[in-house]
Amino acid sequence: MIDFRHQTFLQLCQIKNYTKTAEKLHVTQPTVTQHIKYLEEYYDIKLFNYSGKKLSLTEAGKKLYQYTERMAADSKEIAKAVSNKSSKQSIKFGATLSIGEFVMPDILNQAMSENPELNFDMLVENTTTLLEKLKAGEINFAVLEGFFDKTKFGYHLFSKEKFIGICSTDSKLSRKKITIDELLDSRLILREGGSGTREILEQILYTNNLNPESFTSYLEIGNLNAIKTLVAENKGISFIYQAAAENYLKKNKISALKIKGFNIKREFNFVYLKDSIFAEEYLKYFKLFINLRE
Repeated sequence: MIDFRHQTFLQLCQIKNYTKTAEKLHVTQPTVTQHIKYLEEYYDIKLFNYSGKKLSLTEAGKKLYQYTERMAADSKEIAKAVSNKSSKQSIKFGATLSIGEFVMPDILNQAMSENPELNFDMLVENTTTLLEKLKAGEINFAVLEGFFDKTKFGYHLFSKEKFIGICSTDSKLSRKKITIDELLDSRLILREGGSGTREILEQILYTNNLNPESFTSYLEIGNLNAIKTLVAENKGISFIYQAAAENYLKKNKISALKIKGFNIKREFNFVYLKDSIFAEEYLKYFKLFINLRE
């Protein structure tokens, strides 16, 4: 368990306000100030700067925040490990929607069949949420699509997956070669903000000087099956990973758009807290998942 003054420091880093931090911790504001002063004297560094009324971390403060955040997450894992009286190993991890629904179920089924002592708890959320839960120590690792700061996390390439456009088999766009500009008369059905799929699509559109508002209309939906159903019913087009579209493609419910010059592959990554004391343990599961997928 980390020192209570480091806990105060973590809260202040996240809230960036002494009064609100004191309220969150149920202590007085002078107590928060005292905790920060102690840490600054202990490490012989300045942790925060004030610009007007805005509080920001110094470079040294940013380093301490990264280390403290990791220590707090590892502390939670240590507490779980030493208090676990069961012979089963409990692993809580996260996966983004495409991976959690269409990649991991077969892998977990095999993993638990071959290793009955393992007990997996998979949280399916968007990339942004999973990274926050990883930093908070609420999950051990995550298998992510989309972008993340690779300087702040440990990671290994899980796979490279094809990213495709889809339309109804009844669509006039089906089975003919088109340019990306020819899609703009369609309704775009896309994932919610914060999802890896959404971020990747927006980056692709940006490189073509486009964005979701370039389309006749667009609709945001957080459920992949709902997106595929709407596309199959010719209510719009969408962009998703081929792995997530495979069943609908095989059943001829949707078609892959044939867009000129569009041959996109993106990374799925196994992500964990950088320099965590449990990194080697987490990498065992990475190797297990990779072996079961091959």
